[in-house]
Amino acid sequence: MLVRLHQLQQYLDTKAKAKVDSHYIEVPKKPWRVILRYKENVVDVDYYQSVDIPATNEHSDWNLCFEPPVASSVGFWVGYRGTGFSYSKSLTKNAGRYYSFSSTGAKYGFNFRLRRFNTQDARFMATDLNQETGAEMKTDTAFSMPSPVWIRSVYINGYYVFNGRRYSQAAAYNQSVIQRRSAGSFLLGATWYQSSFDYSDIRNFPFMLFGHGIYRAKVHQANIGVGYGYNWVPLRGFVVNVMAMPTVSVYNRVKAYKYDFNYDLSPEEPVDDYGDWNKVTRRWANGKTHKSFFMANKSDPQFDYWEVEPEVIHTMLRLNLDLRLGIAYNWSNYFIGAQAQYNNFNYKSDHCRVNIYDAYARVSFGVRL
Repeated sequence: MLVRLHQLQQYLDTKAKAKVDSHYIEVPKKPWRVILRYKENVVDVDYYQSVDIPATNEHSDWNLCFEPPVASSVGFWVGYRGTGFSYSKSLTKNAGRYYSFSSTGAKYGFNFRLRRFNTQDARFMATDLNQETGAEMKTDTAFSMPSPVWIRSVYINGYYVFNGRRYSQAAAYNQSVIQRRSAGSFLLGATWYQSSFDYSDIRNFPFMLFGHGIYRAKVHQANIGVGYGYNWVPLRGFVVNVMAMPTVSVYNRVKAYKYDFNYDLSPEEPVDDYGDWNKVTRRWANGKTHKSFFMANKSDPQFDYWEVEPEVIHTMLRLNLDLRLGIAYNWSNYFIGAQAQYNNFNYKSDHCRVNIYDAYARVSFGVRL
């Protein structure tokens, strides 16, 4: 086992030094790095729905925006050469946990991030249009969801560096190498992103009813893109990196899980002759399967719901964006750094749209061993 580990170390050492121009990129002699990190992460999930309400003869375009507090976290990164693992613990309530794994070489980079959290902080915005009079009413209010919304995201990103001999993306982000002279390169990138949001607790019933019964959505998206990165080295040991990569989604899949209810948005009837609800036959006593939500008996609504077949939607090509900024300073066997990254992912179907904005800023201090 120790022999194989030594062989792996030799392979990583040889690979790190063989494909770089030493006039531009320095490979440190000490291969191990331990990094302490403080990070602030912002996630904004915008969920848009469009629905006709026959009962009021209105059309409503509404938006739920989940804006959890800025998630502050502390963590560490441990790695050998360009490969390492990080873990962070949130300092913010309900911000969840965050895991990541990364690997970099002269010509490539790979990142994996996993985050899961829940929030009740939401903002509701709606535009209701009366289809008879043309009158329009707007709503914009912050509120707390009746039950938490769970949000989970997985981000996998890989890139190829065309000018890997003279340019290193890793120099500013995990300091596996040191950029000695300014240089830039085009990059070819690919990203797999999947996320889900779930507010299936029945206490969130109004949003399900006005959202076509959807209580959970899972999104899978594959993106490819070409970008450019540049490392500016104004003085020895100091580097500033800027990278921008627009991407196009080549695969977009949304799976919407739905409930059906014994209530709908149909107009009220002059006489309530529905009687009692039968959970076995899923019919009211008068034989009807649905009753207007606006006719519900508040003291005894006899509310019922059940799962129906999920809806799978493959949507059109979408444009997304990956922006990164990194700064690092190296001296002796120590280094400090600051990094920021912004990602935007969006999905759209006939009456539903989801935008996810994910950004972070991070400062770090590390030592080479």
